[in-house]
Amino acid sequence: MPYIGSRLTIKLSDEKKALLVKELGKICTSCLGKSESYLMLGFEDDFCLYFKGEKLAFGAFVEVKIFGKANPTAFENTTKNICALFEKELSIPQDNIYVKYEEVDNWGYNGFNF
Repeated sequence: MPYIGSRLTIKLSDEKKALLVKELGKICTSCLGKSESYLMLGFEDDFCLYFKGEKLAFGAFVEVKIFGKANPTAFENTTKNICALFEKELSIPQDNIYVKYEEVDNWGYNGFNF
């Protein structure tokens, strides 16, 4: 039950969204050990972000929520891969990307809780 939400300063094309869906799914599986079958993704593009008092032309705030726990190494690898992906595909410098993690004990889906 992972959720990855991204607030991005740039506008995303449908093609770029499709690519990010595919690549973030791979990251979720390889780094966090979570199945893509329950992965939900959200994109808020053309979002206004400020960092160090300055408006960012290229920046991202990414939230990763998972059901259960993960170890610090998994989070470290996830951050590294998300930052590399966003830099390569969206031209967002890695030092303009924050990644926040939340481990969730209670998660509902399809009328019941896990």
